[in-house]
Amino acid sequence: MIKARVTVTLKNGVLDPQGKAIEGALGSLGFSGVGQVRQGKVFDLELEGDKAKAEADLKAMCDKLLANTVIENYTIAID
Repeated sequence: MIKARVTVTLKNGVLDPQGKAIEGALGSLGFSGVGQVRQGKVFDLELEGDKAKAEADLKAMCDKLLANTVIENYTIAID
């Protein structure tokens, strides 16, 4: 089995209201000095097959389902 992690984040310039809310909540909890907070998603997957096929499948999964490529970027890390 091939283990992979896909990290999806908003592109620069896209408003992140959830990140803003987290930033405010951290300040309210007494964590000073926290700059801009951006939130994202992480997917851990296990795939069968070889690394090349896994990479191609993961890219297709991201383009079709895991990420909204209009407003999000993604990175793929394979162990």
